Amino acid sequence: MASDRRHRPAGHESRVFLAALLSGLPAVLLAEGLLWFGSFSLRTQVTGSLVAAGTWLIGSALVRERVLRPLQTIANLLAALREGDYSIRARGASVEDGLGLALFEVNTLSETLRSQRLHALEASALLRRVIEEIDVAVFAFDSAQRLRLVNRGGERLLGQASERLVGMDAAALGLAACLDGETPRTIDAAFPGGAGRWEVRGSTFRQDGLPHRLLVLSDLSRVLRAEERSAWQRLVRVLGHEINNSLAPIKSLAGSLRSLAEHPSRPGDWEQDLRSGLQVIEGRSESLGRFMGAYAKLARLPPPRLAPVRIEQWVHRAAALETRLEVRVREGPRVVLSADGDQLDQLLINLVHNAADAALETGGGVTIGWRIVAGVAEITVDDDGPGLPDPGNLFVPFFTTKASGSGIGLVLSRQIAEAHGGTLVLEPRPRGHRGARACLRLPLGSL
Repeated sequence: MASDRRHRPAGHESRVFLAALLSGLPAVLLAEGLLWFGSFSLRTQVTGSLVAAGTWLIGSALVRERVLRPLQTIANLLAALREGDYSIRARGASVEDGLGLALFEVNTLSETLRSQRLHALEASALLRRVIEEIDVAVFAFDSAQRLRLVNRGGERLLGQASERLVGMDAAALGLAACLDGETPRTIDAAFPGGAGRWEVRGSTFRQDGLPHRLLVLSDLSRVLRAEERSAWQRLVRVLGHEINNSLAPIKSLAGSLRSLAEHPSRPGDWEQDLRSGLQVIEGRSESLGRFMGAYAKLARLPPPRLAPVRIEQWVHRAAALETRLEVRVREGPRVVLSADGDQLDQLLINLVHNAADAALETGGGVTIGWRIVAGVAEITVDDDGPGLPDPGNLFVPFFTTKASGSGIGLVLSRQIAEAHGGTLVLEPRPRGHRGARACLRLPLGSL
């Protein structure tokens, strides 16, 4: 191929030079004929012949140079582009003639490639920066399972610098097991930089036409510990608040009753004060016991025991249990779910009870309906009440706006829905209707 490219310009040069010679040959022959067959001296004939031949050869050489020089310029530009040098530009580029247009297009191509290369370098630099900064371990292996790329997270995980890691085999690094198997998955493993539970994600990509494997290891233990710590903090905050609310009056009353018992001269109604104080202490103790029992109930929700549940029977049964007002039922399609009937009863009874509480405040009603949307059973409980008082805290444990509420009904209902693979949301009713809507979605395919 290289020898062909070397010979092709020489052949083209010869053809151009020969074409220039042939184009000027008639004029030279005519001039020679006029000189040698005319009445000129020998000196004039020889001089004229030399001048005509020299002019013919020089003109042909100039034509050859004029034709080939722009082609060589274009070839040099294309060679520079092939080598990745996009800084060279051709002079004389113009859209007014054919040669200038060719040079103009080559210059435009060079500028386009330069811009694309700059964008690619910037994107590659950004990608490398992101890979370096993310708090997960990223590894890239070639087809022979030799490490080709590692970020700082991977260096910390393996306890070595990238200069020593690159080129090592996956088995020697202790990562061979991570490259095999399904992805994503969770494993328990120990590495020089840490031990715990890890999420393994992998994929394939090609670089320079060769297959490579990308491996990402995420430390789940730290995230789980942070979530666990946050959950404990919320638990202690809620428990501390409720327990202090009960212990503060108990402590105050106990101190007052002790002072009353120790006083040498008691008032005449001291027995009534004693009974009242003990009654308050008993009531607060019972309230605290109910609170702790409710919390235990929320924490010990058993897994659902699946059995056939007919939606229409389930809905009508929950509606009939509300005796304070008439609950309207908007019929839907006949569908049989595979679910825990007792837990679903508890869920829907809670929703209907809350809707009835809201509707009684305004003298409105409650409506239950259901439909099937994209393979999901959607059950709605609408009320004509005043609406949602504080949407941000509806599913916070023990938050309630009712004087006698426990604050666990909605939380328990959402746990039941999620245990069945569904969701529960509370939202305002569509425009034109007052009140709130509880929307329960249960996926049919997974039940």
